Amino acid sequence: MAKVIAVLGATGTQGGGLCRAILADKSGGFSCRAITRDTSKDKAKELAAAGAEVVSGDLDDVESLKKAFAGAHGVYAVTNFWEHFSGEKEKAQAKNVAEAAKAAGVQHVVWSTLEDTRQWMPAGDTRMPMLQDKYRVPHFDAKAEADAYFAGVPTTFLRTSFYWDNLYMFGLAPKKNDAGQYEWSFPLGTAKMAGIGAEDIGKTAYGVFKAGNQYIGKTVGIAGEFISVDEMGQKLTKHLGIGPVKYNAVDANVYRSFGFPGADEMGNMFQVYRDFEGPFNANRNIDVARQLNPALMNFDQWVVANKAKIPV
Repeated sequence: MAKVIAVLGATGTQGGGLCRAILADKSGGFSCRAITRDTSKDKAKELAAAGAEVVSGDLDDVESLKKAFAGAHGVYAVTNFWEHFSGEKEKAQAKNVAEAAKAAGVQHVVWSTLEDTRQWMPAGDTRMPMLQDKYRVPHFDAKAEADAYFAGVPTTFLRTSFYWDNLYMFGLAPKKNDAGQYEWSFPLGTAKMAGIGAEDIGKTAYGVFKAGNQYIGKTVGIAGEFISVDEMGQKLTKHLGIGPVKYNAVDANVYRSFGFPGADEMGNMFQVYRDFEGPFNANRNIDVARQLNPALMNFDQWVVANKAKIPV
C-alpha cells in the first residue's frame, strides 16, 4: 500500500511541485494527499483529476490539520508569509503544523525553512532596519525560530533559495523604460544569488521523502545555481529576445523606499544575499539537490522551460 504524503500549500508553488512529482512517479510507493483551504479551487480540482486525494485543511486551525494528517506517512510543511506579511503569524502556523504532525504520529516531516539572518548582524547593526520590531528579514527569521517547534518530530529541515518564478509571480522581471530598453533594479551589486525553480523545490522534497530516514534530523540546503543579476539578464536577453537588459544596482535603502507591499522586507532580503553572499551560499549545495532531484535545472534551463510565463 502506498505511503501517503500530506502536502500543505498543494495549490501553491512548492507544494504543487511536490504533488506533481508524487503523481508522476506511479511506481514510487507514495500517494499524494493535497491539503488546501478551498477544495473547490481550479488547482485543487486539477490535482484531484490527476489522482491526488484532495482534503481541506487550514494552517490557522490545528484541529483541521490533525484530521488532514491522520494516517499519513509524511507531511510537507510550508507556510506562505506573502499572504499576510507577518512573522508572528508564520510562527503560529508552523507551530500548528508541528503539533498536528506529532498528534498524527507522522513518520517524516519535511519543513520548508530558512536561516536566521540575525546571526550575521549584531543587534545594534544599522546597515538595515529591524522589521516587525525584532526581525531583519521576517520571512527568514520567523521560519528559523519555528524550527524549534519540530523538536520531537522526525523532521528534515529543507532550506530553500530565491525562486526564479518570482520573475513572473512577483513582477520582478525586467520592464521596458521610456527609451524602450529593458531594465531592472536590485540592491545585489555583483553578488551571485542562490536561486532555484519552484518546481524543483517540490521535486527535491520528494527525493528527501524517497530517501527515507537518511535525512531525518538533518538540514538540507538546496539551490539550482548561484548566479548574478547581470548573468540572469544575459540569459533572459538570449532566450526572450528582448535586447540587452540594463541592471541598476541600486542601494538597499533606495530599494526599500520603492513603496510596493513588502519593499522593506525584500530590500533587506536582497541585502542579505549581497552582504552575506559567502555564508549564505555555503549553506546550499547544488550537488546534493541534484542527487535528490536529477532533473534539477539551472537558470538557463529554467528560462527556456518557463519563457512563456515571463511577462516582457
